[in-house]
Amino acid sequence: MSTEETAPDTAPRVLGVPAMGLVVLVGVSGAGKSTFAARHFKPTEVISSDYCRGLVSDDENDQSASSDAFSLLHTIVDIRLRRGLLAVVDATNVQPRARAELLAIAKANDVLSTAIVLDVPEALARERNRVRPDRDFGDHVIARQRRDLRQGVKRLRKEGFRKIHTLKGVEEIDAALIERERAWPDKRELTGPFDVIGDIHGCREELEELLAALGYEFTRDGLGRAVGARHPEGRTVVFVGDLVDRGPDTPGVLRLAMGMVRDGDALCVPGNHENKLIRALRGVKVTPTHGLAESLEQLGRETEEFRKEVLDFCEGLVSHLILDEGRLVVAHAGLKEAYHGRASGRVRSFALYGDTTGETDEYGLPVRLPWARDYRGKAAVVYGHTPVLKAEWVNNTLCLDTGCVFGGRLTALRYPEREIVDVAARETWYEPSRPLGGETSDGPTERSDAVVDITDVGFGDHGSGQFVETEHGAVRTNGASALGALEVMSRFAVDPRWLLYLPPTMAPAPTSAEAGYLEHPAEAFAWYRGAGIGQVVCEEKHMGSRAVAVLCRDAEAAERRFVPGEFGTVYTRTGRPFFNDPVLQAEVIDRLRAAVTEAGLWDRLGTDWIALDGEMLPWSAKARELIRAQYASVGAAARASLPAAGAALAAAAARGLDVGRLVEKVERSTVRMEEFSRVYRRYSWDTDGIAGLRFAPFMVLATEGREYTDADHLWHMAIAERLAEADPLVRVTRYLVVDTTDPSACVSAASWWKDMVDAGGEGMVVKPLQGARAEGGKGLTQPGLKVRGPEYLRIIYGPDYTDPDRLEVLKDRGLGRKTGLAMREHKLGLEALARHARREPLWRVHEPVFAVLALETEPVDPRL
Repeated sequence: MSTEETAPDTAPRVLGVPAMGLVVLVGVSGAGKSTFAARHFKPTEVISSDYCRGLVSDDENDQSASSDAFSLLHTIVDIRLRRGLLAVVDATNVQPRARAELLAIAKANDVLSTAIVLDVPEALARERNRVRPDRDFGDHVIARQRRDLRQGVKRLRKEGFRKIHTLKGVEEIDAALIERERAWPDKRELTGPFDVIGDIHGCREELEELLAALGYEFTRDGLGRAVGARHPEGRTVVFVGDLVDRGPDTPGVLRLAMGMVRDGDALCVPGNHENKLIRALRGVKVTPTHGLAESLEQLGRETEEFRKEVLDFCEGLVSHLILDEGRLVVAHAGLKEAYHGRASGRVRSFALYGDTTGETDEYGLPVRLPWARDYRGKAAVVYGHTPVLKAEWVNNTLCLDTGCVFGGRLTALRYPEREIVDVAARETWYEPSRPLGGETSDGPTERSDAVVDITDVGFGDHGSGQFVETEHGAVRTNGASALGALEVMSRFAVDPRWLLYLPPTMAPAPTSAEAGYLEHPAEAFAWYRGAGIGQVVCEEKHMGSRAVAVLCRDAEAAERRFVPGEFGTVYTRTGRPFFNDPVLQAEVIDRLRAAVTEAGLWDRLGTDWIALDGEMLPWSAKARELIRAQYASVGAAARASLPAAGAALAAAAARGLDVGRLVEKVERSTVRMEEFSRVYRRYSWDTDGIAGLRFAPFMVLATEGREYTDADHLWHMAIAERLAEADPLVRVTRYLVVDTTDPSACVSAASWWKDMVDAGGEGMVVKPLQGARAEGGKGLTQPGLKVRGPEYLRIIYGPDYTDPDRLEVLKDRGLGRKTGLAMREHKLGLEALARHARREPLWRVHEPVFAVLALETEPVDPRL
């Protein structure tokens, strides 16, 4: 309903304007529109015709450029409204044609429009324009604009403005205040937890049974009728509409639902059956089909006061609800992403009836367009309207209408747990026009989110990339790199349904100030101390290859959550199968599954699958060709050439030539090459199938319904130790807890590190004790800093990197890009795990997963 508000003679007016929508300032030249706009709105929200005229002509007063200027203005308004922003138009807007174009843009974007009329005396407007040298038009222009204003104000409501604020005189204009009003569906501040209940259709007994199963406690009136229900843990019910018609007790359902909404224990959106009931209760002639006759007969036995309450309740329902910071949308027939939070007849129609072709099927029912199959929104959309046999997720949407009134079930979604709870119908209360299950909820009943395409993984238009939104900020992806990642993954990766996560790269500790060291624990402790992290855990760094193991307890778990017919996978940090031999891959999976069973983790963690991050040893198990080509070949060449060089120098010395310095250099190089060779040999050993392999898990990534990035590292280490006790295939990781504010503890930990690397260890990783999500004084911090030993670094920087001159050069290495890359990939990893835990569709999980691969192509020194 449009409302026209005029200012009283006393208090300052508070003008309500939409937080997202169109505001049109209306007033003659000199009315103070620009001053008013600057006072009440952000500069970016105001689109001025004068400014646009200047952009297209370099002269804000060049009237010959007005056509192009308004084309630009309309384009900017359209883009802002499409992006869900406020657009305030600063122009005279006194002519109906000018307003009509703006209203058409608002209507196309399904947003509300508000007009603010600044009505000042004509004499004042003339006076203001005379003192402005850029306003050289005559007084007749002001007179014409004022006539148009007087005539136009009367028509604003009919033109389509949702609100009209008219301010008369300078005092009222200067005293006015602006209040931004969120759209009625916007309840994102309500975060639940929620229990969303599907179409009830007058089935009161089933509703009470379902609420009891969900843990609600009833309030009853003197006649024993349920008039309210409250959950002891503060959960909130959300009804998806169609409370009425067809079933045996529509008044009982309404009495309970209205009581819960009144008491703050429930929310409700309207269904198409409520929409028709409203018209009937208003006295409008309607055809009482599809169960309306039953509702009217049942309500006819109630009091007039109750029927009035029902009418008021149904009329007060808004088309849809946006909940939980925008993560959950509830609409009776569903809602595509472009309509979320919008307000128009088109949006309401979609929310009530869905998207139809205008045709009817053989049962005389509307043919619906499969909007859910193409849905790619970030919010989960939960709806009803079209009966299905079973509630199943389709592209982050869920239909909860399981045909209770037709003899099916009454279904609820526990959110955010994403748990389905249902009860069986007491009987078939109403024979369906179409056999129950004859149509699926705008999509197939089987999971349809298994296929991932280019548009699903954050490539943007023309492969330009886009920002992937994460809990800790947006991360930019490179389109061309992501496209290449998709190509490689399509050819070589494990089945994409297993890929819930890719490990991020790890940054080294800041360059050491210690003489003879490139990396040293002291700098890692100082870095975390500076980031506000008081306690860290130092974990032995295994010289293996990163491996993610996803393991299922049984075939049912694999079919439900991952890949039918498989029991798990082990994949590399680029998503490829870890072992080329599928028999060996299966044997490792079976051993790890058995270890999880023996350790009692299925029951302890309440899950039937688990994902572990770790290292597969030895290094040669995956990197044999790399070792042979890149490291062993260097050692072999040195062993062949250095003795020959030594012999030639010995012969030269025998002839009396001064080659002493060269001899020393060759001798030094010989020693260092042997040290170089010992390093890579230490991390390589022969394996015969599974014999000799070791898996060192250091983190539980996820289980059913949750991820563990918030668990402290001692918890993760305890899980790893239980697995190691269960099977020798699993190797434990040595670790040490350090207080970064205690100098003696830091020195002791450095000694522990030195003993470990002197004995042949690669080094250690320093992590915040409180887990991967640990927040320091600067927010989210690095999940780990690697501190590698000086001997291991020989195979990274070369046998002679410890030469003082070369070491000084290396100490100037730039770590900024690597550190930044590690943090961006870490954010993406956290986001992927969180989305998977929320049971978001695969394409949503893969958006951050593929972004990690795309970032890996950035030019960063691989030695870091």
